[in-house]
Amino acid sequence: MSNVDFSTEPTIESLANEVACLKATLTFMLKAMGQADAGKVIINTQKFAAQLEDPAQAEAFNRTLSQIIHEYRK
Repeated sequence: MSNVDFSTEPTIESLANEVACLKATLTFMLKAMGQADAGKVIINTQKFAAQLEDPAQAEAFNRTLSQIIHEYRK
């Protein structure tokens, strides 16, 4: 992995596209894990989000998690 370039283009649109890709990737990974393990990941992630001190960050985290959960349950 030391030769892989994970740089991001300096535009908001490219960053938004990369975030959408990561959300989709995480959703597919959860689906591949199996229901019990994916449920544990979701619960632990929800607990982490509840501990965030910055309200704006917590809101963004919860909104993203809600999107992932919605797609996971389809």
